[in-house]
Amino acid sequence: MRRASLTGQRFMSTMVGTPKDNVVTPAAPISGSKESKLSIGFLLARNFTLSAFSLFVDTLRLAADEGDRSRRIRCTWDILSARGAPSRSSCGIEVAATGFLERANAYDFIVVVGGLLDRGPMIDAETLSFLRGQQPERPIVGVCTGSFVLAQAGLLEGRSACVSWFHHRQFREEFPEIPVIADRLFLADGPRITCAGGAGTADLAARLVAGKVGMSAAQKALQILQIESPRAGQAPQPRMPFGVQVSNTRLARALLIMEQNLADPLSMPTIAAKVGLSVRQLQRLSEADTGLTPNDHYSQIRLRAAESLLRESNHTIFEIALECGFGQASSLTRSFRKIYGCTPSAWRRRHREKANGASRVRNLAQDRAHAFASDCST
Repeated sequence: MRRASLTGQRFMSTMVGTPKDNVVTPAAPISGSKESKLSIGFLLARNFTLSAFSLFVDTLRLAADEGDRSRRIRCTWDILSARGAPSRSSCGIEVAATGFLERANAYDFIVVVGGLLDRGPMIDAETLSFLRGQQPERPIVGVCTGSFVLAQAGLLEGRSACVSWFHHRQFREEFPEIPVIADRLFLADGPRITCAGGAGTADLAARLVAGKVGMSAAQKALQILQIESPRAGQAPQPRMPFGVQVSNTRLARALLIMEQNLADPLSMPTIAAKVGLSVRQLQRLSEADTGLTPNDHYSQIRLRAAESLLRESNHTIFEIALECGFGQASSLTRSFRKIYGCTPSAWRRRHREKANGASRVRNLAQDRAHAFASDCST
């Protein structure tokens, strides 16, 4: 009984805290583990992300044994299912179930691997009911869009979530009551852990292994996977807003936070505090790395977001101004004219005329190619 609780406690003590107070509460005791050092029960969503699952389970496999022998000595895992049916991934590959939900309390962590968001419910009613019945102290992980499943099951009430930058807006729209971030790889808020997915899944799995089995096993697994060293949860997601390139990780996170808070811009003291810096420190880092101040970056990010909406949407100038934090159309127009030399309406009109012209040229070329092919065949 006690061994399983140590997994949660040791792991949580190494994680990044919540955005609210930077404190993570250790997991309370949970129902016992098996003979292995670390045990994981996977719940795979319909159309689950194969890369997220495979990176996670392969990190466990490589950490579980010496070399590449794949014996489940230090780690073990199962694919749990309500009815024993296989789970189909988004690429069509199926994974067989190896355990049932009734045995879920035998595992140190339950890991929910999410899938496509536009193909109906990700989990069946029985699995959703099972998750809703979990105790508040139970360590549960949401990987990739597994965070959406945790939120749907009510497991993130009073917690914060970490998602991929790609899904940040959709999560915020579907669960406006849950604070969500997309400036890092993963986040532990008490016994709930959410991970943006992708390659960061291996970093999270390695952190779980390190917390229970040991750092050497985690490093060995990652090195075989050709990953030099485990990244911390607060490492920034490897995407810079609108192509901005910076070398400092805290500055990178600050820019991601700016991009994710456009409609209601955050103050610079708030952004600096979120990345563990003073305003002066953030200013020095930004100017040394890019030659621009943080406020310059924020302004450019908002303008580039406005440009993207002008190009790709039919929103009015007023709607774009609100969505990008300018408050009113006149403010957007003034700022836009300084950088682009024209009003947003004029820029949109020129862009569409150019796009329509390119489309006509492509259509004409296709017509000529079809006519040539037709002549050659007669």
